[in-house]
Amino acid sequence: MAAALLARRLDEASVPARIRSAGLLPGGRPAWPEAEAVMAERGIDISAHESCRLERLHVAGADLVLGMTREHVREAVVLDPVAYDRAFTVKELARRVGVEPRGRRPLDAWLTALSAGREVKELLGTDAADDVEDPIGGPISAFRKTADELDALMIRIVRAGWDVH
Repeated sequence: MAAALLARRLDEASVPARIRSAGLLPGGRPAWPEAEAVMAERGIDISAHESCRLERLHVAGADLVLGMTREHVREAVVLDPVAYDRAFTVKELARRVGVEPRGRRPLDAWLTALSAGREVKELLGTDAADDVEDPIGGPISAFRKTADELDALMIRIVRAGWDVH
């Protein structure tokens, strides 16, 4: 859902982007029926989605790495430690962009500035303050709640990062 919502918001802002979704579970699985239904309610078709296991080449080739949880970001940084300055949870990035919009800076310089003051140890532990709750196994209302939260976060990130209002 996150990748589809980010793609929509970037497309609406006329920002060309190649977005790839990858996670920690084995690949080859379709979208959850509830996720597909919730995205369809928003006019987004994810019926062709197939899960993909996160690999180093995904992280190394990405300008920005977004995870739903600290565990996702931690795994991305383990796969490619150089990615630390451009790997955030969605919630963390949305919080940080509120303090420092991009302006005219190149994306990599902006992400490095946003990463200033972070410590790798922040990726450790079990504090879920920056995690988006996973709705899998819950009712469709949980998927709707997660989609609403993700969309609001993506709007904030795109507005701050690409000067869109």
